[in-house]
Amino acid sequence: MKAFSYERASSVEAAAKAAAGTKGAKFIAGGTNLLDLMKLQIETPTHLIDVNGLALDKIEATPEGGLRIGALVRNTDLASDERVRRDYGLLSRALLAGASGQLRNKATTAGNLLQRTRCPYFYDTNQPCNKRQPGSGCAAIGGFSRQHAVIGVSDACIATHPSDMAIAMRALDATVETVRPDGATRRIPIADFHRLPGDTPHVETVLEPGELITAVTLPKPIGGKHIYRKVRDRASYAFALVSIGAIVQPDGTGRVAVGGIAHKPWRVEAAEADLPKGARAVTDTLLAGAHPTEQNAFKVTLVERTLGAVLAEARG
Repeated sequence: MKAFSYERASSVEAAAKAAAGTKGAKFIAGGTNLLDLMKLQIETPTHLIDVNGLALDKIEATPEGGLRIGALVRNTDLASDERVRRDYGLLSRALLAGASGQLRNKATTAGNLLQRTRCPYFYDTNQPCNKRQPGSGCAAIGGFSRQHAVIGVSDACIATHPSDMAIAMRALDATVETVRPDGATRRIPIADFHRLPGDTPHVETVLEPGELITAVTLPKPIGGKHIYRKVRDRASYAFALVSIGAIVQPDGTGRVAVGGIAHKPWRVEAAEADLPKGARAVTDTLLAGAHPTEQNAFKVTLVERTLGAVLAEARG
């Protein structure tokens, strides 16, 4: 691990300003992903800004009837909150599928959204990776690609986003609240928050330098059957080959977001109109334009079958 300086932020505005004014600065909260990357020298921040003391750890009702989740709310607390379990069961189920209890006790809401890919070539510093070193190439293309993306890919990157929580947030139409270094705030729809790789796969979100996530807001509950189904190589502590986050209403309509197949949580609202017709009709639209490799082409079928199981469960 390379040497770095450290400070505890005194306010949200001070944290954002310090991050923007210090080259190579990073925010740290739970550190469940960042510290691992620092040990491997994949991330080499020159300065860490500890935001744990900023009182961003509350879950509060909004005037519109939704919930405002502070950026520092731990995954364990979010998954177990009575309001989340009752009204946003998809989110609670996704969090519980995401990691061990020890990790959930440390991991934060904002950090979960900002997780970096678990692509093995990203983690292997002997291999070229455009995420780790822009312009170096992508060893996954032409390499072992069973776990990689099948849609939204580019010639520069075929990595997947690892977060389970983000899949639920996408299906729930969450909004990410931030503060910029100049003190200005903004609200970013979760649909626009994560970027596809394009020619710059190392730029993973629309956050500007120094911009700090302060909360994630959920709209008013919509009811329905909330289901999160995760298919993985082993039963626990593994990232998804395919995951489905769905909210299905009694009339068969609903929402579907998919994990394990793209560089961001994958949802195509136009595909949801076909939910009453069944999994195949939805998958045809959801994965239109997919470009799987020979090794991960099975994911297209796996999405259809997993969605079929979800719809069957929703029907009881």
